[in-house]
Amino acid sequence: MAYYPLKFLLFVAILATSLDYFNFSSARPLSSSSNLMARLKLDEESPNCWDSLIQLQACSGEIVMFFLNGETYLGHSCCHAIRIISEQCWPNLVDTIGFTDEEGDILEGYCIKEEAGNSDTLLTPPPPPHVVPNKVVP
Repeated sequence: MAYYPLKFLLFVAILATSLDYFNFSSARPLSSSSNLMARLKLDEESPNCWDSLIQLQACSGEIVMFFLNGETYLGHSCCHAIRIISEQCWPNLVDTIGFTDEEGDILEGYCIKEEAGNSDTLLTPPPPPHVVPNKVVP
């Protein structure tokens, strides 16, 4: 006999829970201030954010070699993409894609220095090191 009151109590608990769920699950009205296009930088006023993101993906090999081998060369388009994204689009995106704050600062600092300084080094890679063979005199 104790089985039926337990079953009835469980039914009432489920019914009460479902009624609360249906009352609170109505759609909330969208506010006009939250504009998805503006947040994703899809509006016409955004300065090439998505193009810069695609360019950043294309130069990811250069960025990896920059940190892995210590090569101090990033192409002009790579630096331009990093600067556009960090300054005008999504400032913390460099951190989000897997770089630490320090690495992001190093990339941004390198690009700022190179673009402000000698712009010729951004257009052409550095020359290979010159090796002179040693002559052994017997």
